[in-house]
Amino acid sequence: MTLPPTAGVLATLEDLLAVPEGRGGAVWRLDPAARQLDANVIRVLPGDRVERHVEPDLDVLLCVLTGSGELTVGGEVQRVGPGCVAWLPHGAERAIAAGPDGLVYVTAHRRRPGLSIKSASPAAPARAAAEGGEAACLLHRICPGCDRPADDTGARYCSRCGTELPGTAAF
Repeated sequence: MTLPPTAGVLATLEDLLAVPEGRGGAVWRLDPAARQLDANVIRVLPGDRVERHVEPDLDVLLCVLTGSGELTVGGEVQRVGPGCVAWLPHGAERAIAAGPDGLVYVTAHRRRPGLSIKSASPAAPARAAAEGGEAACLLHRICPGCDRPADDTGARYCSRCGTELPGTAAF
């Protein structure tokens, strides 16, 4: 089996934590195209939070690298700090709040299948017309940091990881 050119050590903890002060959101992500795993390093600035949300399809493993805060899973609040490892089962509501020193953690989960264009069934145009037209493109709502769609149509930042959404930069 041939491994992708980036197999092996991708970064050090020192590299992952050497992010400019004041920058939150996804600060690193696993990038090779031929992978079965998604992983991100997320920085939540002091006092900020990743709001309550539900991941309907994927279990997520979370490991705190530095800082402290509170993880809420299914309504249960738990303190987290360096070295804490948490399992976030799919379908469970979760949120995370950073303490006074902020919070940096890594998440890992099975990779989502990519978006694909499929040919429509013969009944699709008639059904779309009956329902008021074709669905609008939602690519502007897909977070480049965690690949999840934003819940709010007017969101400028991902409520899950804090990354700025595409097409929302001020002009």
